[in-house]
Amino acid sequence: MRSVTHTFCALSVALVAAPAAAEAFEQITTRDDFVAATSGRDLTRFGISVAVSPSGDIKGRAFGYPVTGAWNWQDGYFCRDLYWGGDRLDPNCQAVRIKGDTIRFISDQGTGQSADLTLK
Repeated sequence: MRSVTHTFCALSVALVAAPAAAEAFEQITTRDDFVAATSGRDLTRFGISVAVSPSGDIKGRAFGYPVTGAWNWQDGYFCRDLYWGGDRLDPNCQAVRIKGDTIRFISDQGTGQSADLTLK
């Protein structure tokens, strides 16, 4: 399960995304903009379906395991504390970018791995 966990780490609910032109994505810098983009929508990709609520909850499933956790917005970053199955994933603050119905999370305040999810 650990090798899957590393693949899963960008949102820690997503797969590492194929490279794409970063300049085509718009940076989300405020909590209000993030909530507006995600409220009432699921974040999905290859066996993953997760919802992030405006109140700060994270719930869903990924690869057959439950996903639970919490998030908040700090200094322009989506910061989450997440459990996948029985494993606690390390807390992480991530840059968030959006293009249409694709939302990109970039771990380690935008310096790490990225994961693209579809908003449905």
